Amino acid sequence: MIDSASLYIEHRDRVFRYLSRVVGHSETARDLTQEVFLRVTRAPERPDEPARGRAWVFSIARNLALNHLRDAGRKPPLIVPVIEPGRHATQEVSAAVHQALAALNELDRDVFLLRESAGLSYDEIASTCEISPDAVRSRLHRARQALRETLGDRVDAQLARGIRIRT
Repeated sequence: MIDSASLYIEHRDRVFRYLSRVVGHSETARDLTQEVFLRVTRAPERPDEPARGRAWVFSIARNLALNHLRDAGRKPPLIVPVIEPGRHATQEVSAAVHQALAALNELDRDVFLLRESAGLSYDEIASTCEISPDAVRSRLHRARQALRETLGDRVDAQLARGIRIRT
């Protein structure tokens, strides 16, 4: 069984970044990050393998974020991501990316953020979102395609093809 201290040390920063992007407020994300690891500590059983531990931690984070947004009665105000390779991305490009992410289906956006922001594998995302790895591939492809299509007219084609959220 993986100990909660090592899960905290290994995943706290990525959990915080993911929650920041989903809930849109760093103070709320800090509170939710603390709650994630309180639940990890109090859990009667933990996964045995590190990969399953990471998926388990992010499923707790995702559920807490969704509950927070539901209770607050609002859609997630996504934080504008850092864009690569466009090192000199303008505010206009950042706003376009923000709008494109906000326009995605909630599950597609979660899959995209879990992959690009948190760095989870397809299997970990599948476990976190309770969908199959094939569904993860499909949703990730759909999200990337939608972002390319949405951003194509606002951003040059090379930038739209190379969207990455810095972790």
